[in-house]
Amino acid sequence: MQADQRKWWKEGIVYQIYPRSFQDSNDDGIGDLRGIINRLDYIKSLGVDIVWLNPIYASPNDDNGYDISDYQSIHPDFGTMADFDELIQKMHQKGLRLVMDLVINHTSDEHIWFQESKKSRNNPYRDFYLWWPAEKGKPAARYSYFDVNNDAWQYDVHTDSYYLHYFSVKQPDLNWENPKVREAVYDMMRWWFDKGIDGFRMDVISYISKDTNFPELPKKYNGNFLPFYAQGPTIHQHLQEMNRKVLAHYNCMTVGEAPGVGLKEALDFVDEDRKELDMFFHFDLMELDRKPGEFFTMRQGGFKLSEFKKIHTDWDAVFSKKGWGSIFLSNHDFPRPVSRWANDHPKYWYHAATMLHTFLLSMRGTPYVYFGDEIGMTNVRFDKIDDYRDIGTLNAYQKTIKEGGNLQDFFANHKESSRDNARVPMQWNADKYAGFSGVTPWIPNNPNFINGIHVAAQEKDQTSVLQFFKKMVGIRKKHLTLVYGQYEILEPDHEQIYAYKRFDDRNIFLVVLNFSDTVSEFHLPAETQEAHFEIILSNYETSDHEINPEKICLQAYQAMVCKINT
Repeated sequence: MQADQRKWWKEGIVYQIYPRSFQDSNDDGIGDLRGIINRLDYIKSLGVDIVWLNPIYASPNDDNGYDISDYQSIHPDFGTMADFDELIQKMHQKGLRLVMDLVINHTSDEHIWFQESKKSRNNPYRDFYLWWPAEKGKPAARYSYFDVNNDAWQYDVHTDSYYLHYFSVKQPDLNWENPKVREAVYDMMRWWFDKGIDGFRMDVISYISKDTNFPELPKKYNGNFLPFYAQGPTIHQHLQEMNRKVLAHYNCMTVGEAPGVGLKEALDFVDEDRKELDMFFHFDLMELDRKPGEFFTMRQGGFKLSEFKKIHTDWDAVFSKKGWGSIFLSNHDFPRPVSRWANDHPKYWYHAATMLHTFLLSMRGTPYVYFGDEIGMTNVRFDKIDDYRDIGTLNAYQKTIKEGGNLQDFFANHKESSRDNARVPMQWNADKYAGFSGVTPWIPNNPNFINGIHVAAQEKDQTSVLQFFKKMVGIRKKHLTLVYGQYEILEPDHEQIYAYKRFDDRNIFLVVLNFSDTVSEFHLPAETQEAHFEIILSNYETSDHEINPEKICLQAYQAMVCKINT
């Protein structure tokens, strides 16, 4: 690597924290900033470099903080601005960087901007949001993720108008075509950077640009709103302006959440010469096991490993010469990876979780680890609606009842797909409430924490999922080939084994992963059959390795990282 091509945000590993569920320090059942401060030594021990915090701003919590009522205040549930200042100071002292969530497609309807905007049609803040006068008839249909009727237009009787909300009715969309909106957002971003933060994860940033004439959905999208939402006419104009006016003035990282952005559009967002974003999260993987266009509905039959491999291979190819990618298997919006992409049955859980760690930390792109995944936390699979907290699940439940749907099918689906699977409390020890709090948490614990799926047990056990995670982090940091090296997939159609090489002019690594619960064989490529293999990490005992000059035999969910010396 050229020295000027190396970047801290390329070599770093990001640890995502959902603050409400990480650590409660004051026994109110809600995680908080003080709880994160108290766990900084643990975070540092993981070997990660960057912490991404989900929203901690003032909010009515209609969508757990993604409905912001004041961008420059801390929600009392999480503490105070003094707590935040202490957090960032102590993180920097430990060599950790902090990335904040930036939610600027929409605000809360309780934000002062919207409170003013809805007062009258001629209010100075009216054009901060997207309104449609009722005398023009109802505007062309737009889809809302979190509306019971999926209708993104909400009627306001006071001004006889509709306002747009791609998400909850309490999350009105900002009008990015108004330069006053953009300048207000940029001022807020500078304010946080000047406090010392190191970057932003930008929530649904691909959606901020809208054609304010609101034409009918073009037929070429075939009813699929996601790519249409991501093709706003001024999206790149806005991102380039943001970069020019704000981002270019700080040593920061940016990662955009970019639903609807496909392979063909990717470099428009992250080609370095365009000066927009550093990287983004695509949704191809997150949609793999879902019905097309349906965020919460699992598709019948699951997914094929060849599909999983093709997604990662195609996206790696996009960034092989320009731009930079992200690698992630989960986040606050999706189920736990060991339950979703592998197997959380107790018989397979350890090997399945460590196999996924091996994959995540050996691919090209910045890895994102969601809190609790490092210890193999699993889906909670609530079977009572009273246990769910997520607006997406709760609205889907109401819609199912309204339409006379099958509630048994509803629960079977949401046990696997609900965002609440990722939002149950962190599992620190075997105490009541898993050491998260001294009182009943805001959302129930996963009861399986008592089975060794907690930090205290795994820190003591050198063969635990957590310790394996730390070893794999160390290997990635030791070998920059695993960060910047090229990627080559082997046997892309194999439905049990995912194998690939990571290589540069100094090293060649072979990664072989069994994504199945059966013994599977991988036939070595001819050019490596005479090579010397050094196994640098495996999630099975060395005695369980079966390698001959032509093939490797892998046990259920076995993972191996080999250094090839030719």
